[in-house]
Amino acid sequence: MWSTVAAAVWLAGAGAAAAESGEIRCSVTENGTPARGTVVINQKGREVGGGSCGGATVSVPAGRCEVTVRLDGALDNPSKNVDVEVKAGKTTPIAVDFQTGVLEVRIETKGQRGTGMVTVSRGSKRVGTLGSGVAARLSAGSYEIAVRLGGEERRYSVDLRPGQHRVIRAQF
Repeated sequence: MWSTVAAAVWLAGAGAAAAESGEIRCSVTENGTPARGTVVINQKGREVGGGSCGGATVSVPAGRCEVTVRLDGALDNPSKNVDVEVKAGKTTPIAVDFQTGVLEVRIETKGQRGTGMVTVSRGSKRVGTLGSGVAARLSAGSYEIAVRLGGEERRYSVDLRPGQHRVIRAQF
């Protein structure tokens, strides 16, 4: 009989713990089209969950959460923060859309393709580097491009709109 009482107490405790948590279901789109992303969930300054966005849910303690959703595969590594209230026993959906475009820089010298270094910056922050002819997804917005070939450099200002594929031809 003692083991039956102990099992009942244990099961009641497990049920109470489950009732004190909820779930977050994350979905990511890029220009309105389903995309891949990751999620990190913090509560009171402590990470309480994370994983891939899409389909699966993440179990977290009930209460206020700060959810950071990151778009996978974009050069500028964009993220968005969403504050949510997770209720015990409920699933809280979070949907985030990222506005992106594609930037490609082609280096040409004397009518031939050249190889050089392309540096992409936004404001005073360096976003990343590309090689000639390599396309990169970036958040929509304004960028400064520095193209270096040998000892020469060309600079460009680029405004990238959502869904746009922008090609810059750097002539040396």
